[in-house]
Amino acid sequence: MRTVRILATAALAGAAFLGLMGPAAVADSPSATASPGTDTASEAGPTEAGTTFRTAARFLPGQQATAQAATGDYLYWVFPADTGQRPTVNATVTLPDAALRHGPTTWRVDVYDGLRRRQPCMYGTQSRTAAKETASVELACVLRPVRASADAWANDPLPGSYYVRLTVTGLPDEDLGQPFTARIGVTTLDKGGAYATDGSLAAPLVPGATTADQAEADADAGRPSAVEAAAPEDGWSSGWWSDRWIWTAAGGVLAALAGIGGHALTRGSGRRPRVPPAV
Repeated sequence: MRTVRILATAALAGAAFLGLMGPAAVADSPSATASPGTDTASEAGPTEAGTTFRTAARFLPGQQATAQAATGDYLYWVFPADTGQRPTVNATVTLPDAALRHGPTTWRVDVYDGLRRRQPCMYGTQSRTAAKETASVELACVLRPVRASADAWANDPLPGSYYVRLTVTGLPDEDLGQPFTARIGVTTLDKGGAYATDGSLAAPLVPGATTADQAEADADAGRPSAVEAAAPEDGWSSGWWSDRWIWTAAGGVLAALAGIGGHALTRGSGRRPRVPPAV
């Protein structure tokens, strides 16, 4: 009976552990149709965009950034992404009236990290052509999960600032300069320990980050550093914690239970065989 109880306990613990794995497996499924505000309530963001990396308008995941511009302009926004997050960028372009346009237009959204390296999209429609009668165009780019560290030669996304660039890449010359409206939103999915690394950056990749001496001078003067100014609402994570620790602890518990159950099965009942009395 003792052995049965031990094995039943191990089975229940394994079932509970597998039950925790279920939601994580569902969350890993690709989605190219994610829309802003699916996981986070949409909030008002900036109402204008920059025209270069240096003048990019800052907004936070969950906010909606809007801008009005002329067709042919390059529009830039910037948002923070932290370790373990997988950002999804969504863009909606409201086009001019069809009667004013002379043909189809092609729009594109690109994402760059803090080192201004273009980051590839895992899923989503990064570029789309709108017919002359189309009223709006929707674009999406699901980035790779942000890692705490990476090799110097790798192009892996790292914690820091991420730039969104929206522009038209093809249109009739007669349509240059026509007004349009853009709306940008970003949602993040926490991927946790599945993409965790052993190291971490000394500081997030934020353009304009100062040296240690300048950062100390800013602190003494009461000014936020570039890294602090670009941080998410809850600040930058240290990068050492992830749910990988929970998986490791759960695996250790299951291994211990399996060892106890195996020991109980192999040692037998522990009773000595009866020896018949000597005649």
